[in-house]
Amino acid sequence: MEWWDIFTRTLATEFSDISDLEEAFSVAIRLTLAMILGGLLGYEREYKGKAAGLRTHMLVCVGAALFVLVPLKAGIVQDDVSRVIQGVVTGVGFLGAGTILKGGERREVQGLTTAAGIWLTAAVGVASGLGHETTAVLTTLLALMVLMVMRPLERHAAASAARHRKRQRRKQAQAQAQASRDA
Repeated sequence: MEWWDIFTRTLATEFSDISDLEEAFSVAIRLTLAMILGGLLGYEREYKGKAAGLRTHMLVCVGAALFVLVPLKAGIVQDDVSRVIQGVVTGVGFLGAGTILKGGERREVQGLTTAAGIWLTAAVGVASGLGHETTAVLTTLLALMVLMVMRPLERHAAASAARHRKRQRRKQAQAQAQASRDA
């Protein structure tokens, strides 16, 4: 037996984890969908100039999909796949924690939305990897809606709260001035 025969046989054995064309399409669809959905979420973050952008979200989503897809294709029971998912959630939590920065002020915390976005992106990847493509797409659309629509509402709420605090301080100052005049 020549080295070429050994090489081709070994190569065929190593790439035998996907047995037929239908399974190959299934794997390709799940991973490609994860890449696209992660890209959509990452594009929004990239467009806003956030630390974790397009590539990060794509990689997190595809990685999460792969982490659950491989055990499923290997025939591991559902209970064991749930432990894999727990590991993904924990690992991505640490990744997200790295994007959170706290300043000196109490209200000066940055990166929470980015961290939550990375965490959600991993969940989308898990859903895609498990074959729940519709859930993954719907979740991505809802997340994009939150990221795009809620920002103006947040600004409005913050402006209203600032006006309320200003009125409260003015009332306090007037009450103190009145108390000083009365004393």
